[in-house]
Amino acid sequence: CHFRLLCTQDTVSLFPSWSIILHPYFLNISMLLCLFIGNGVKHIRLKQVEMLSPLEPTISGVLFFQSDNERLFAQHLQNKLLPDHTYSVVSGGEPLAIPDLTWEQLKQFHATHYHPSNARFFTYGDLPLENHLKQIHEEALSKFERIDPKTEVPSQPHWTSPREDHVTCSPDALAPDQTKQNSLCVSYLLGDITDTFEGFTLSLLSSLMVSGPNSPFYKSLIEPKIGSDFSSVVGYDGSTKEGSFSIGLQGMAEQDTEKVKQIISQTIDHIIETGFEEERIEALLHKIEIQIKHQSTNFGLSLASYIASSWNHDGDPVELLRISESVARFRQALKENPRFLQDKVKLYFKENTHRLTLSMSPDHDYTEKQATAEDQKLQQKVQALTDKDREKIYQKGLELLAAQSQTQDASCLPALKVSDIQPTTPPHCTGVPVQLCEQPTNGLVYFRAMCSLNTLPEDLRLYVPLFCSVLTKMGCGALDYRQQAQQMELRTGGMSASAQVVPDSAHIDTFEQGILLSSSCLERNLPHMFHLWSDIFNSPHFENEERLRVLVTMAAQELANGISYSGHMYAMTRAGRHLTPAGDLQETFAGMEQVKFVKRIAEMPDLSHVIRTLVRIKRHLLNPDNMRPVLLLIHQMQFGHQIHVWRRFKFAALPVQKCVSKAPSAPTAFGGNAASYLFSSSQRNAELSE
Repeated sequence: CHFRLLCTQDTVSLFPSWSIILHPYFLNISMLLCLFIGNGVKHIRLKQVEMLSPLEPTISGVLFFQSDNERLFAQHLQNKLLPDHTYSVVSGGEPLAIPDLTWEQLKQFHATHYHPSNARFFTYGDLPLENHLKQIHEEALSKFERIDPKTEVPSQPHWTSPREDHVTCSPDALAPDQTKQNSLCVSYLLGDITDTFEGFTLSLLSSLMVSGPNSPFYKSLIEPKIGSDFSSVVGYDGSTKEGSFSIGLQGMAEQDTEKVKQIISQTIDHIIETGFEEERIEALLHKIEIQIKHQSTNFGLSLASYIASSWNHDGDPVELLRISESVARFRQALKENPRFLQDKVKLYFKENTHRLTLSMSPDHDYTEKQATAEDQKLQQKVQALTDKDREKIYQKGLELLAAQSQTQDASCLPALKVSDIQPTTPPHCTGVPVQLCEQPTNGLVYFRAMCSLNTLPEDLRLYVPLFCSVLTKMGCGALDYRQQAQQMELRTGGMSASAQVVPDSAHIDTFEQGILLSSSCLERNLPHMFHLWSDIFNSPHFENEERLRVLVTMAAQELANGISYSGHMYAMTRAGRHLTPAGDLQETFAGMEQVKFVKRIAEMPDLSHVIRTLVRIKRHLLNPDNMRPVLLLIHQMQFGHQIHVWRRFKFAALPVQKCVSKAPSAPTAFGGNAASYLFSSSQRNAELSE
């Protein structure tokens, strides 16, 4: 497995490469290092004015995002909060400004910004560093002289008084409420991101203020149902040279603008007065501990992304990676000053004069105005052309078309052959098929379970994604939804359910369907995690209509916002629905059919029918007879015991898939079978009491 991709931010571009096969890995690095040489820039043709015929000029190669209101709002917010330098322009290129770029300007930009003197190299893995350094030196650094790229970003001068602004966007036909399409956001400029501990503190503070149903802004902005969701920009942003914090709403009525401003101000005052519950702070620090221990396949890429912005502005990347030290310093600061976080809120939000309030409203003529501006730009370009220029552009267009029509040589690309993979024999233990994946788990335990949809009535299938979305957010057992969210943060790395459609690669008309339950936790919290799952299985609180309406409205808004980002995915899903049974079900679960369905539910004045439907789905899915094999990640020393316990219960006939950690450690408190545990309150309570 290997990949290469491009990740862009406002002032940094990342070109990561990953592979578990040695040869493709170093070949990928060679291809990335060719970026500095820039042969492509020598032959690139800026597609400004293009002519398919000498008499029909068009602007080509420029994308307009007029339908993407989230992106538009976020871009305007940054441009207006940081108006005096780099961040005042669109880093990806303003569509109407791109045609003004000349080839010489592009070439000069590449020569300075994509020069080794302006590059930083990050490697992660188990290969000797010397090999990487040797390759980087021979293929890149040795071929260039050091230059001053002059890419330093100056600090934004702070305002002496707050500012307000307004922008417009195109109407959203899929908005949950067509009469509520306004957005409002208040954004605060904070400190320099190279101050590692201050950035760490502000990031934690942001999570306490906006994340989850227990956060102050969730209670004051989301639960009153003034808007459909938080604004497209929310929380702490450390991607710019100076960080920022934003809070606001989208999907709100224009007449609620002043009301939302007052709520934001009052919530900040409330936080300064009352602070945060100690249990919420501990839950957040617990989440950080899990994030440090959880080593996913993209762990190295996550680290690179985490340090990129600060390092790009000459911050210390090593200090950024010492997260445990930042946590210890944070705890000490709280111990020395119990009002540590409240003082930060007062400094950065209450007394901060560099504050921007940005509102956005729909304009029914927005798309027409964009088209008019594009046409005016085209006419401006065309009027400056002579007949000779027109013919030259036309001929260049024909040359480009011919070059694009040629078959490219793909032999230089890395390829993975079957012979590159060592063959293995599927292992068994006491006659049970076992999947072994020897990986260090850093003291984490992972739980996966599949509940089959085969017995679910056809009329309930359209509700399955909604069921999965709200299953772990409604409350369960003796816990309301706030308490449940708190316990999930304190005891787990997250709990989720998702609809699954898995086609059979050998039989086109065969597929597997179900909902996948997923969670992880530290070893010491395993009984508590299964306690939560047991309560979710046995007594979920679907009857809370107000809570359900909040979740449905947010889901409808998020689905509508995501269409412009994932339009190709929706098109592919819709196109494939008539090809296979799996494709048809995938459209039901994750296509435009689901987007429209959730929108219809969000518009319902009464959700009692939806509640009854969710209860029916629960009866079909959340029972031990319907659960597929459970995947646990445990220690090798416990594996035989787990198989023995599994066979004692009614799931003995089912195959078990277990991934086993390579390095053993002390046994966990939980020693029983996962699936049986979920439905056995007596076993659960006995183990928790121990």
